Amino acid sequence: MLDRDKWAEILEALTANTFRTLLTAFGVFWGIFILVILLAAGNGLENGVKQGFSGMATNTMFMWTQTTSKPYKGLPKSRQFSFQNSDVPALKEKFPDLLYVSPRNQLGGFRGGNNVVRGTKTAAFSVYGDYPEYVKQESMDIVKGRFVNYQDIELSRKVAVIGQGVIDGLYDKTEEVIGSYIKVNGVNFMVVGIYKKKANGNDGNAEEQQKNIFTPFTAFQQAFNFGDKVGWMAITAKDEASITELKPQILEFMKSRHSISPDDERAIGNFDLYEQFAKILGLFSILRFIAYFVGTLVLLSGVIGISNIMLIVVKERTKEIGIRRALGATPMAIRSQILLEAIFLTISSGMLGIAAATGVLILVNNILDSMPSEGSMFANPSVDLGVVFFALVILVGSGLLAGLIPAQTAIKVKPVDALRTE
Repeated sequence: MLDRDKWAEILEALTANTFRTLLTAFGVFWGIFILVILLAAGNGLENGVKQGFSGMATNTMFMWTQTTSKPYKGLPKSRQFSFQNSDVPALKEKFPDLLYVSPRNQLGGFRGGNNVVRGTKTAAFSVYGDYPEYVKQESMDIVKGRFVNYQDIELSRKVAVIGQGVIDGLYDKTEEVIGSYIKVNGVNFMVVGIYKKKANGNDGNAEEQQKNIFTPFTAFQQAFNFGDKVGWMAITAKDEASITELKPQILEFMKSRHSISPDDERAIGNFDLYEQFAKILGLFSILRFIAYFVGTLVLLSGVIGISNIMLIVVKERTKEIGIRRALGATPMAIRSQILLEAIFLTISSGMLGIAAATGVLILVNNILDSMPSEGSMFANPSVDLGVVFFALVILVGSGLLAGLIPAQTAIKVKPVDALRTE
């Protein structure tokens, strides 16, 4: 039940020295403001990085061949070898937890330039031979037409999916792209799709990612005399499995298939995307802990300020407390009065801090919404209701902590001694 007299007394006590009360409340206001802003900034950075990984199968590893570093079974050191088509079904059969095993071949890029010709225009692009699953492993959108399908694979169709960078280099602005032909190393491919690579904040070469050409894996091997060779593989595990845990077994299996020493660490190169992604998520957990730690320390400094001011208030009201004790006020009544004042000051200033932080976040989100989001490393800085509830719990606890020592000091005042105080 609301006791109007008690709350009127609380407001009167807090407004007796308004400037002092405002300065005291600012410590809690600033502490909770900093806590919310730090957590929101951490979430914004995490959202931006995850946005860069959107559309990409993060539970993926890439694997390629290198030269051997040890002799094995009569085979020499520094031997070159290649993966083969038969490795793909063998991996799928051996490891049922694998979702996709995509063999890949490549011309151009880091392996040297290749000529792509259309009419009188010539340019150098990276050309890949891929399976249809690869579009589910990579961050790309098919904006027109289609990607490689299994009919293309089975019939070794010479079709291609190209990016905007290829279009800019080979086509005039008014030309129709779908259904046209480009010539790669003297072999004609019909364009059946246009892709757009999603910009990744970790990739400073986003423009170059639009300059790739994707062709069916079988047509690529046939057109460019790759025979049975596989350059590298993109391997994705199912959601319930971890590619990081499967990786040692996969590497061991591939070494045994290609007569490589089990102790040879150089022969098969690999990159574990999931492992790197997990490290990034771990970094965000650390940043979240730092935000809570710093914000709580700043808030604690404000709580200490409130506690000190409440001690001063108790000292100033010594005679009042003595009179109330003489008139029959119980220690519990005195304690609850001081605690309520501290809790009220803490919660009111803390809620203002939450409101101010919310206003800042709304402003920042409006600014971000008006800017291009592609490639951004910062997106949607916000905090969830759980964080707000946690902040409220901190505020209540802080208020009790701030008022506890002053309240105990107040009930220790003897009525006779209080009345003698000048």
